[in-house]
Amino acid sequence: MIESKKRWRLTTPDEQLVQDIQKELNISSVLAKILVTRGLTTTESARTFMEMDVKGFHDPYLMKDMNIAVERIRTAIDKQENIVVYGDYDADGVTSTTVMMTVLEDLGAKVSFMIPNRFKHGYGPNTELFQQAFDNGTKLIVTVDNGISGIEQVEFANRLGMDVIISDHHDIGEQLPDALAVVHPRHPEGNYPFGELAGVGVAFKIAHALYEELPDHLIELTAIGTVADLVPLHGENRLFVKEGLAALVDSPRPAISALCEVSGIKQQDITEETLGFMFGPRINAIGRLQDAAPAVQLFLTDDSVEARSLASGLDVLNKERQAIVKQITEEAMQQVEQRYPNGVPRVLVVAQEGWNPGVVGIVASKLTEKFYRPSIVLSLNPETGKAKGSARSIDGFHLYNELAKNRNILPHFGGHPMAAGMTLEANDVDELRERLIEQAANLTEEDLLPVVDIDIPLQLDEIDITAIESMRLLAPFGMGFAKPKFYLEGVHVSSIRKIGAAQNHLKMELTQHAATLDAVGFGLGSVGDELTPNVKIDVIGDLQVNEWNGRKKPQLMVEDVRTDQWQLFDIRGIRQVSRWSKLIPNEHQVFLAFKEETPALFQSFLPEKICTLDQLDNLTENVYHLVLLDLPESEEQLAEVLGKLQPKRIYAHFHAKDSQYFEQIPTREQFKWLFGFIKKRGSFDFTKNCDELAKHKGWTRESLFFMLQVFFELGFVTLNNGITEIAQSPSKQDLSEAPIYKQREQQVALEQKLLYASFKDLKEWFDAKVSAKEEEIWI
Repeated sequence: MIESKKRWRLTTPDEQLVQDIQKELNISSVLAKILVTRGLTTTESARTFMEMDVKGFHDPYLMKDMNIAVERIRTAIDKQENIVVYGDYDADGVTSTTVMMTVLEDLGAKVSFMIPNRFKHGYGPNTELFQQAFDNGTKLIVTVDNGISGIEQVEFANRLGMDVIISDHHDIGEQLPDALAVVHPRHPEGNYPFGELAGVGVAFKIAHALYEELPDHLIELTAIGTVADLVPLHGENRLFVKEGLAALVDSPRPAISALCEVSGIKQQDITEETLGFMFGPRINAIGRLQDAAPAVQLFLTDDSVEARSLASGLDVLNKERQAIVKQITEEAMQQVEQRYPNGVPRVLVVAQEGWNPGVVGIVASKLTEKFYRPSIVLSLNPETGKAKGSARSIDGFHLYNELAKNRNILPHFGGHPMAAGMTLEANDVDELRERLIEQAANLTEEDLLPVVDIDIPLQLDEIDITAIESMRLLAPFGMGFAKPKFYLEGVHVSSIRKIGAAQNHLKMELTQHAATLDAVGFGLGSVGDELTPNVKIDVIGDLQVNEWNGRKKPQLMVEDVRTDQWQLFDIRGIRQVSRWSKLIPNEHQVFLAFKEETPALFQSFLPEKICTLDQLDNLTENVYHLVLLDLPESEEQLAEVLGKLQPKRIYAHFHAKDSQYFEQIPTREQFKWLFGFIKKRGSFDFTKNCDELAKHKGWTRESLFFMLQVFFELGFVTLNNGITEIAQSPSKQDLSEAPIYKQREQQVALEQKLLYASFKDLKEWFDAKVSAKEEEIWI
């Protein structure tokens, strides 16, 4: 048995709907299952989803205050008033700023941009920067990807005589800023058809209205910001990314080729994963460590040399960010392990001076990923006495609501169910930790097991190159439309081996009926020690095409494995105990010895771990891992042990000090000759002549002694001080009636079945015993 590392939540699509869509659209069953599982259950909705194009973009003037914003911007352009685009320091903010700067410059505006410094100004509108803009003669401020919470700052700008246009997508509070226009897809007085745009999507809408036509050249920037900001990829967001990816592969923008160069990819190979895992982190890195303005300059420049220089700078900062995150993560992990050596609590709160507050959110994510606990990571500032940081949560623990219960020690916090940011007094960190641990007491053990949602169950014969490659028809994948997670049930492991320099990866061949599939599990090398040949497993993962020397093959990238089948591990003949003892999991293990002399043989290798038959009744916990150190006295004895313990894994060592298998049982002709020899001589001195007779006949001393013992037990001979003589009137009996003969027969048969059988035959023997006992239990 192997338990999965995560909780599997499986969704099974309606098979009839799958068949209907597969037939109507002439697509693979794999694609049809994905569509149905994602709620596209009619042919029309599935076709519309797959064939969406720019006609699906909504009229920007459907957004509340769009007409006011456009009119004011055009007035500012006509009058050549100074305009400031006020952005944000993340990838969404950077691309939003670039989009707005591009359209305003194209239309002849007198425009510049400002992005607050994360450490000096914090997030969103800042009165100091607004004052600076005013001092530079600014008449109009247009925010992008921020501003909806800037109540006081907008009022400050109004008093200075500046107009402010807010364009944002973040959650709206109880009060709107008193801005000239608030362009927001979820404006409480608006009725825009799609409310989940990223900040860059809102900026694109304003650009669309200003250009009076769809700005195709800005879709690529909108795609980058949309993916990086993790907004749901459906509706217009999906359209932005789909069209943007098509534009990116041919984009003449120097920033794109420069980012591809530092990311080590070809521009024609750009996918949504490129944006999320390569471009996004590099753009975000600069805002986490310093001023984000160079990132905007990168996207605005037409100079390829400057673009390469700026992209290289982002890459260097990203590597610095990675190093900082690595160091803080190690220190945070060390804190957790030192504070909780006997098991982590239900909530983790760690804090330390000198931690960069710009990256603690990433560290919190890593803690949550490692321990699957709500995690808060705080940077302590000894000068201000404050603790500032970020939090990440798990299903079942609504982070914002739980933090809200501590408002008296959390003067500044914000977020949503799964993530939050906060500032509090450093002296209150311990109190917050204790409170949150207490608040999380209702989390069950199941809640604390990571969850993975699986939506596509497959049979192996459904998987081929065409089906996998056709999945790009459903791209882009991301938030709200996740990359499919595939589930294979009851597949056989026909071969398995550990790979990699450290043997920490896994390579398997899976079979089901006549179909086969290669599978690779990175970081799952240890599972190789837990699987035995031909075991049936359930496995989840991602399907990919593996191309080598021009040959393509389907391949499953394994994420998790489980099996309910018991397993037999063959460690017979491995004399070095250290070679196999380390493979036995420490919990719920029993090293069983059937014979009295066996514990002494293994005591130095397995101290205080060996159990004898008479100690089995004293076991207080379930036995998952049973190691059979030696041979039982009989099959029945072993079957009784298996029935009593019901182990999930059996490790067969079967040490046999005096194996009888290769001695075999002497033939009846040998017995007949020996009896006639003694009868003819009248007596035989075993002590003196045994070795000479054995050598003469080519027998072993042990075989000769065994035959004499059989004769003695049957009353055929007498033994007196080593002298053997024929008994007076011996009764007729079959040799097999002698107890020692029966014992030898049983021993040879037992060794043949357990010690010298092939793995296949041994497994079948155990299967029969285990299956019979399971049937007994169910009956």
